[in-house]
Amino acid sequence: MAHWLMKSEPDVYGIDHLQREGSTLWDGIRNYQARNFMRAMALGDRAFFYHSNAKPPGIVGMMEVIETGLIDPSQFDPSSKYFDPKSKPEAPRWDCVRLQYVGRFDELLSLDVLRDQFSIEELPVVRAGNRLSILPVPEASAERLLALLGPVR
Repeated sequence: MAHWLMKSEPDVYGIDHLQREGSTLWDGIRNYQARNFMRAMALGDRAFFYHSNAKPPGIVGMMEVIETGLIDPSQFDPSSKYFDPKSKPEAPRWDCVRLQYVGRFDELLSLDVLRDQFSIEELPVVRAGNRLSILPVPEASAERLLALLGPVR
């Protein structure tokens, strides 16, 4: 099982939304590196849910990958802000995964605390200016994060 960190703005789609819905299609990713990370995901992988563009930003919960290799439907929808006119149904450019709510942590683990506890190599989200919405989390870093965060509820 691999671990990932996936960012979303809480007012757009936050942990509360995921908890209510139970699962979600993680669509709308329009960065090739982030898309390729999703392509590398496997069933049962876990993802730390990170609230970005929040005060403070940080890790709030945990998700599990329950479907992989899905075609992102928003790329074909002209009314979607994620519409990609260059993408065609016979040659889609964008993929997505389905994630299931696992739980939330008792307290948010803020970016400031992450920067105090991890180097850039251990946890790339601590790099200043990092805007990538999906990042791999090395196993040793995932274990340390889980120790800091405690159990999900």
